[in-house]
Amino acid sequence: MLRESKADRTLRGNLLLASSTAAVSGITNVAGVVAFLAFTSNITGHVANLARHMVEQNFGEIIVFAIWLAMFFSGAFLATYIVRSYESKSYYKAHSIPIIIETIILLFVAIYGHNFYKETQTEREVVIAAILFAMGLQNSLVSTISGGLIKSSHLTGLFTDLGGDIADWMHAKKNVTETTRHKVYIRTTVLGFYFLGCLAGGYLFDLYDFAIFYFIPAILLTILYYDLSPLALHKVLRRFSRNKTSA
Repeated sequence: MLRESKADRTLRGNLLLASSTAAVSGITNVAGVVAFLAFTSNITGHVANLARHMVEQNFGEIIVFAIWLAMFFSGAFLATYIVRSYESKSYYKAHSIPIIIETIILLFVAIYGHNFYKETQTEREVVIAAILFAMGLQNSLVSTISGGLIKSSHLTGLFTDLGGDIADWMHAKKNVTETTRHKVYIRTTVLGFYFLGCLAGGYLFDLYDFAIFYFIPAILLTILYYDLSPLALHKVLRRFSRNKTSA
């Protein structure tokens, strides 16, 4: 999932990346709504609320929503900057560093929320800001990796693109290419796993409260391990082959 450049990506790699990150976004968003009454995987509603508070001149809320938008933007900026900085050395390193950062942030949310959270307004605002930063990291990373094909939490754009792709597929005057089919497969996968993540998030939050945030880093670590395990095995085999040749 993480070792390939956007030019070399396979359908299987894109489907695995799409399903895992969309599930993370779905779980996170529902957990944020239940815990904080705020969306935490996208910013469309926050932009609307910022405009409303500006009209009503609620300066405290203006600052809060502006910070939330800045945090999502900062996460997106950081992910792309890291990828551009390291992709010439190692695609795996370039793509894994943002996921490691996201994992650390969400693990902090899990530990703090499960053990220390007192439901104060300041705590709520800080935790939401942290989650939005993590989701900005993830959304930008998967979009960069896939060449803009995968956006794990941007369902408005997803439905727009999916509608266009299906129209191309069904239109009599359009020659359906493998690329078009792959786009439909990937976008329906994002939609399906986001919805499943939302269902799982709502159900698990009722059972485990803030401990649900421990599930999310577990999924992200699985993404890292999926690519790391074959890579480590390849290095071991290559080293063994080299030693055997030299002997």
